[in-house]
Amino acid sequence: MSGEMVTFKNGVKGIALNLEESSVGVMVLGDYTRIEEGDTVTATGSLLRVPVGEAIIGRVVNPLGEPIDDQGPILTNKTRALESIAPGIAGRQPVDEPLQTGIKSIDAMIPIGRGQRELIIGDRKTGKTAIAIDTILNQKGTGVICVYVGLPRKNRPRPRSSTSCAVMVPSTTRSSSRPAPATPPLCSMSPLTPAAPWPNTSCTSRASRPW
Repeated sequence: MSGEMVTFKNGVKGIALNLEESSVGVMVLGDYTRIEEGDTVTATGSLLRVPVGEAIIGRVVNPLGEPIDDQGPILTNKTRALESIAPGIAGRQPVDEPLQTGIKSIDAMIPIGRGQRELIIGDRKTGKTAIAIDTILNQKGTGVICVYVGLPRKNRPRPRSSTSCAVMVPSTTRSSSRPAPATPPLCSMSPLTPAAPWPNTSCTSRASRPW
């Protein structure tokens, strides 16, 4: 089915996107250079899910929810579908408590409430990330859980090509820097048994190259 997780022979994961009559397009989530023509691909029968719960607080994870902070596995049996519908307005708690950034000029002029959405707009190198980091650090001891998400870019021959992705809590802050992966490729696969239904078949990759 579309959006189903698949696993390559070397353990790299992917998402089935384009379901054609004789082939399946898969977006590779991992090191596509380890995939070779002829590798077996197995359907998992489940959609993309990530671990959730108290065990993930304070950990550094990748987009699949896998730990990359060398602190061992995340011990939780709770998962949540990555593509899920957000709660409606009526189902959310009201915003009735302020949140301070720790920056006096902002706290004096801009009212910010816990739970509300706040957009920071500005050109490059104007301090948008600095405001967010200062706000995270200012929540120490308040009980507010802060999550920092770094968006990766392609590897470039510059020191700034790495990306940081960290999950932080008020009492501890952890961060980790990993090289940003290149743009994930699409892998075209042909079912070994075309007559069998897709969820119960294994596939063989025909191509593996970047877009």
